[in-house]
Amino acid sequence: MDEILTEAGIQTVLTGIRMPRMNSIMERWVQSCRHELLDRCLLWNERHLRHALREYEQFYNQHRAHQGLAHAAPLRTTPDPITDPQRIVDLNIRRRDRLGGIPHEYTHAA
Repeated sequence: MDEILTEAGIQTVLTGIRMPRMNSIMERWVQSCRHELLDRCLLWNERHLRHALREYEQFYNQHRAHQGLAHAAPLRTTPDPITDPQRIVDLNIRRRDRLGGIPHEYTHAA
């Protein structure tokens, strides 16, 4: 199997022995990627697939809320809660579509 992967230009990365946490993290990422991206789009070739995966990786790590991190993204801290009722009334939220609108990013307008 390693020879077939090497011929296809794929580098094999071995996981550590008895590291179930590493496997569960990757399984969760693969499951999220499949449900939120790959099941919802048609990919034309390997270049298109790589572009879509790069965009989804940025979305997953920099914007998408993770329940296990108190709804923060891994590479972004949670913003301070808005407690002033006046700011809540005038809240202006902008939506940015990524990958043709499959995932959306929501941000506060400055």
